[in-house]
Amino acid sequence: MTKSISIYALLIAVSFFFVGCSDESDDETTPTPTSTSNTIADIAKGDDFTTLAAALDRADLISTLEGEGPFTVFAPTNEAFDALLTELKIDGLDKVTDDQLTQILLNHVISGKVTSADLEAGYVSTLANGPKETKVSLLVDLTSGVLLNNRANVITPNVDADNGVVHVIDKVLLVPNVVDAAVANPSFSILVQALTDKRLNADFVEILSGEGPFTVFAPTDDAFVALLGSNEEWNGLADIPVGTLEAVLKYHVIAGSNITSSEITDGSEQTTFEGSIIKFNTANGVVITDKGGRESSVALANVQTSNGVIHAINSVILPLE
Repeated sequence: MTKSISIYALLIAVSFFFVGCSDESDDETTPTPTSTSNTIADIAKGDDFTTLAAALDRADLISTLEGEGPFTVFAPTNEAFDALLTELKIDGLDKVTDDQLTQILLNHVISGKVTSADLEAGYVSTLANGPKETKVSLLVDLTSGVLLNNRANVITPNVDADNGVVHVIDKVLLVPNVVDAAVANPSFSILVQALTDKRLNADFVEILSGEGPFTVFAPTDDAFVALLGSNEEWNGLADIPVGTLEAVLKYHVIAGSNITSSEITDGSEQTTFEGSIIKFNTANGVVITDKGGRESSVALANVQTSNGVIHAINSVILPLE
């Protein structure tokens, strides 16, 4: 009897030994689960964004978009980049300088996580740089879906990322100059018509597409309609004498300065491209007094571009006593 008990006890001990060894073996061979990364940079490495990923790598922006953020990125597809090459009449992004490419890419990024439901119509600041490291403005139109700078449509919104959100777009957003920004905003359609009037001696498109910087006080369409209505002989821009129209357009431009609204001080004066002075009052917003004492208010300030800033104004200022 004693011998049977001893053998039974030995078998139990051996079984515990093997069970223990089995548990230890399982602990050693079971892989530890690893977390998967889903940053904006990871999303940009997808099959639809190989050109974008290569561009981000060249511009050394991958690490930025792997960072904490959060960021909102409007991501052009491969087809969008192909269309850009056709538009620019180049055969590859290597024809674009490193600095130009960096600014184009940064023009697709805004700080913070902004879903399509959070987007508001109007302007937001991207991470692209204008003069004096100001941030370039991006126009958001929500009339039908999401349209950016009157150019690119959001085709897939709200791709969630660990450090923000991606909205897929169908065109690349070039960094606009003051002319591009005016063209993109339907509220400046009459101003654009005036700037491109074939009667003008000055080529305003070429001038305002130059290095700058420029500060442009841009009358809205309503402002131009009021101007035309002030003279019974003016039924359209063509009825305004070309010399008068050219002087008026120059009077709305300050050349050589990118003056944001915060830099305009009460009682200050600036000499315009036309050669006459305009005066500022900031007691209640920014109000401009022209040569004849007429006043115009800044309705929308600080539309920042690559070569200057636009301030929308509610009436046309005139270089006339």
